[in-house]
Amino acid sequence: MQYVKIKEAIAEQIDSGMLAARQKLPSERKLAESFNTTRVTLREALSLLESEGKIFREDRRGWFISPAPLRYDPVQTSNFTSIAQAQGRKPKTELLAAKSILATKRATALLNLAPFSDIYRVDRVRYLEDRPVVYVTHFIRPELFPNLLDFDLSSSLTDIYREHFGVVYQKTKLRVSTSSLLGESAQTLRATSGTPTMVVEKVNYNQNGELIDCSIEHWRHDAISIESIVELEASEG
Repeated sequence: MQYVKIKEAIAEQIDSGMLAARQKLPSERKLAESFNTTRVTLREALSLLESEGKIFREDRRGWFISPAPLRYDPVQTSNFTSIAQAQGRKPKTELLAAKSILATKRATALLNLAPFSDIYRVDRVRYLEDRPVVYVTHFIRPELFPNLLDFDLSSSLTDIYREHFGVVYQKTKLRVSTSSLLGESAQTLRATSGTPTMVVEKVNYNQNGELIDCSIEHWRHDAISIESIVELEASEG
């Protein structure tokens, strides 16, 4: 099939280094002409490359070569900035909104709250090398952090919890799934509606075993690689 051959030809140029990370591809019209094919066939090839994380599309800007993904270890409690800097990346976090609301159905279920509970909702977007890669929504129990909204919430919540409230993460319940970017999350990440996303859902407990917050992260799927080393206890027999 022609679209498979086109996909393999572009992938070979990426893997060989002929196409560099973050480099913009020619327009779909020019690519179709260079491969002597239709734009429909070309888009099938580009969609395959996108699904493999080799390229990404920005709405109204075109297709780009994906940088190496951020190695993300869910077992570690390091914050996003520390993780990125340790891997030689340039991170940034931007606060989109922070407010006190009635807990949503999802927040109520994740944090085991009573109906109509008050909760903080914090929405942020995180960048690597000025590219938005993850849209994060936090739901936080306000009784544990009574004046949290007064802080600079573009900085690490982990650090704010520890330094100002004496709260540290002791246990995290993690769920990873796949979905599609839609609405505000797609717009914020400069993605077209329906772009694949990796969803990382965390429910966090403090040193006293209390549920303190949860976060729902929508990642550009090419921007993250889940990696972890787990030491297993030797079994007898």
